[in-house]
Amino acid sequence: MRTIVHMMRHGEVHNPDGILYGRLPGFHLSELGATQAMTVASTLADHDITHVFASPLQRAQETATPIASAHGLDIITDEGLIEADNTFEGLKVSVGDGALRRPRHWVKLRDPFTPSWGEPYIQLAHRMLAVANKAREEAKGHEAVCVSHQLPVYTLRRFLEGQRLWHDPRKRQCSLASLTSLLYDGDALVDIVYSEPAGASDPLATGA
Repeated sequence: MRTIVHMMRHGEVHNPDGILYGRLPGFHLSELGATQAMTVASTLADHDITHVFASPLQRAQETATPIASAHGLDIITDEGLIEADNTFEGLKVSVGDGALRRPRHWVKLRDPFTPSWGEPYIQLAHRMLAVANKAREEAKGHEAVCVSHQLPVYTLRRFLEGQRLWHDPRKRQCSLASLTSLLYDGDALVDIVYSEPAGASDPLATGA
């Protein structure tokens, strides 16, 4: 029995101040982000989607809305899809800019492997995998979409591919509104297919 679980990153966010907004409320899609969400909804319109899950954060809910509407579905909000916790939330963290230039923040960077500044990668991978497994069970024989965030989606992919979880953020293959599709034969994961229906984007963009 073939089942597909599409792990989707939300669209571009309106973030004129360029901060790391993390789990902060009130960050919604930009006009481009809304267009990206509609593009993916159109791409998936003829797919056999029976369930749409989304992170509780506004940008994920807004990204999931046109997809759910196209299939006459309600969005299932799941805390397991939320953005990774991060102690730099609310600050500017571009390399050579903002918080990273202040010595008082350097202690947070002592361990890039866990990492020391936020939610452990292994914890992130496990909670995302739990949602993917739930979506696979609920949509068995069909397709499901799970709208989440860049780091959670990419961490899950690396975990499933057997790669080390710590990595260079500049090399993440997880563009805005991209799909990391998990293909199952029964309960067995047989393939992971990455696609960018709304086009490529910079992994370090402040609208991420």
